[in-house]
Amino acid sequence: MADVPSKNARRQNGAARLNIFCGLIAVLIAALVSLGVWQVERLSWKEDLIARVDQRVHADPVPAPARAEWGQVARGADEYRHVTAEGILQNDKETLIYASTTLGAGYWVITPLKLADGTSILINRGFVPTDRRDPATRSEGQIATPVKIAGLLRITEPKGTLMKSNDPANDRWYSRDVAAIADRRHVGDVAPYFVDADATPHPGGLPVGGLTQIAFPNNHLVYAITWFALAIMAAGLLAVVVHGEMRARRA
Repeated sequence: MADVPSKNARRQNGAARLNIFCGLIAVLIAALVSLGVWQVERLSWKEDLIARVDQRVHADPVPAPARAEWGQVARGADEYRHVTAEGILQNDKETLIYASTTLGAGYWVITPLKLADGTSILINRGFVPTDRRDPATRSEGQIATPVKIAGLLRITEPKGTLMKSNDPANDRWYSRDVAAIADRRHVGDVAPYFVDADATPHPGGLPVGGLTQIAFPNNHLVYAITWFALAIMAAGLLAVVVHGEMRARRA
C-alpha cells in the first residue's frame, strides 16, 4: 500500500509534463499558422506592388516632379514613374558609379540636368564599359545642346550597397546617393530623386540607357506553404502524443 501514493504522484507528474508539452506544441502551431497567414498577406501586397509598378513603367510619361512637389515624392507612390525632363546636361559634373549589368562591368554615368527654373535633376544617362570611363573616349555623347530626357524616376540610394559604401572624398561611388553626389559636384537646388534614362540612343552609342532592372523577389507563397506545412507536422505530432497517452491510460 505504501507504493500507491508514489504511483499516484508519478502519474500526476507525468500528466503535468504531458500537459506542458501539449501546451507548448499548441503555441507552436498557433505561431506557425500566424506566420503562414502573414506570408499570404505579404503575397497579396507584393502582387499589388508589382501591378502598380508595371502600370507606372508603361504609362505615358509625365513631367518630372518640380520643386514644389519634391516634398511629396515617396518610394511607394512615385518610384519607377515614367517621367520627362528638359534642360542642359552639365557634362563637366558627371559622376561615375560602379555597375555590373547585362553588358558587363563598368559604370553608370550620372549627370546633372539643369532645368529652365534653375533647379537640377541627376540623370543616370546609362552604362559605359570600364575602358570608356574617360569622357574624352566618348566625346560624341557629351551633348551640349538642350535635351529632353525620358526615363524612370528613382529614389535616392544613400546607404550604398550591401558590400561597399560610397567614398565621396576619393570619388568612389557604389550607389546613387543624390545628396552626396550633388554636394561633391557642387550642384545646388537638386531634386531628391534621380532619373534612369530610357534606351533612346546617344550620339556615338554611349552611354547605353534603358538598363533599369525591375525585379521584386516574390517567394511569399513558398514561405506560406512552408509555415503551414510545419504547422500540420506539429499538429500531427500532437495528435500522435495524445493518442498514445489515451491508449496508455486505457491499458
